[in-house]
Amino acid sequence: MRKVLLIDTSLLCVWLQVPGKETAGNNEWNFECVNQKIQLEISKSTTLVLPLATVIEAGNHIAQAKTTNSESKRMAAKEFAEIITYAADETSPWAAFSEQIVLWEAEELKKLAAQFPNQVVEKTSMGDASIVILGWHYHHKGYHVEFLTDDDKLKSQEPPPPSPPTRRSSRR
Repeated sequence: MRKVLLIDTSLLCVWLQVPGKETAGNNEWNFECVNQKIQLEISKSTTLVLPLATVIEAGNHIAQAKTTNSESKRMAAKEFAEIITYAADETSPWAAFSEQIVLWEAEELKKLAAQFPNQVVEKTSMGDASIVILGWHYHHKGYHVEFLTDDDKLKSQEPPPPSPPTRRSSRR
């Protein structure tokens, strides 16, 4: 079964060790935890997906990080830039950004817009809403989808694991 791991902003920031964002989820997630999970998924040949919302949000967090150590900020930005380049080039284990382009075409944007008023009432951000839609896009293509996030609300919107194919008994 092919699997994709969609990485949310908070845990990407932890993984990149963005100053001020070294832990997430009531400090349950730290660099070691996130790195261990990502390395485990890579060893299983899972494809890593960097949602466009995560790119924008993580880039903002890096740029706005309040720190006196500009070198730690620069290192996080450099690693982030490498990941973006890998995804742009579809370098394994990263999924190509081009896979997400369909979600930003007119019809998909209209669907996102139509759903957004109800999602706002449920306190779902536009970034999370787009990640959910991306997850379902991969799910419909036959992937097992997992959201790597510390956000229980986002995690609860993860598509279900695909059902194993049923075997038909052949009686002769």
